[in-house]
Amino acid sequence: MTIYDIAKKCNVSIATVSRVLNGSDRVSEKTRAKVLAAMKEQDYAPNPFARGLGLDSMKMVGVLCSDVADAFYAKAVSLIENALQKHNFDVMLSCTGECNGKDIKALRYLMQKHVDAVIIIGTPFAVQGNVAAIKKIAEQIPLVTINNNYKLQGTYSIVCDEQTGMRNAVYALANKGCRSILYLYDSLTYSGQHKLTGYKQGVLELGLDAQPALIQKTPRTFEAVESMIHMLLKQKVPFDAILTSEDILAVAAQRIARRNNRCVPVIGCNNSIIAECATPTLTSLDNQLDCLCETAIKTVIHLMQSNAPALPSKTVFDAKLIERESFQIHPQ
Repeated sequence: MTIYDIAKKCNVSIATVSRVLNGSDRVSEKTRAKVLAAMKEQDYAPNPFARGLGLDSMKMVGVLCSDVADAFYAKAVSLIENALQKHNFDVMLSCTGECNGKDIKALRYLMQKHVDAVIIIGTPFAVQGNVAAIKKIAEQIPLVTINNNYKLQGTYSIVCDEQTGMRNAVYALANKGCRSILYLYDSLTYSGQHKLTGYKQGVLELGLDAQPALIQKTPRTFEAVESMIHMLLKQKVPFDAILTSEDILAVAAQRIARRNNRCVPVIGCNNSIIAECATPTLTSLDNQLDCLCETAIKTVIHLMQSNAPALPSKTVFDAKLIERESFQIHPQ
């Protein structure tokens, strides 16, 4: 559905539809109501080119994530904003939080603000049940995702192969003699699912201890991780290494384990500033966030150019294990 379709449906000119979109008073209330009703019926959000009628761009990119308070998302937003400013684009940020139902609403909000493109960081929402809405948006403006893959025509995914990265982390721990690797995670987003699959894959391939108690879901707080570690120690669940889906979980687990005289190798994920500040410094899986964001920006700029050659719908980067002090500890 385009501005031309709306004009044809309402039997008015494109200029009239444009006046309605721009809030001009040069349109009768009857015509305005008819155009707005048609737009609502067709779930139409105008793209900036149609709205501007001759303007090349609104110079605005929408960025969607679940929570900018999260260190990963905060860094991603900062990288994206700085890169876009070099191309004279501004950023409009929308956060969905953890509340269901805010996802598509947030996307539509960005569309109504007439952004030139949308970048979705991580997995603010699942694609199930939202296919039609996402497709409609991708038909109107470039839609690029970072560490998520909707597998829908018109969407472009920039991802890190964290599954293979986690598998390799298991192999690295096994090479140090670890046999019972405790895995802590906080969510099963697109990224979270692949990390967990990589852990299970490595454990299975190497014939390591695969008891269910070695896989634990826990909130991302020191208190929650402390309670989890104490429970495992009380139940005498054997573990000689710790691998986590997030650096913050690894740092918390490392501190609590050491307090209980359990000094084991620990590996986190994201290679955040937290890993460098921990004591001992934390070995972490680097998911190449800088590269992901840089490629996302290049993709967006490319897609907004006229007659630009086609791009791959998915670009994949390898994860890298950054070894620090926590990896040098020998398993007990």
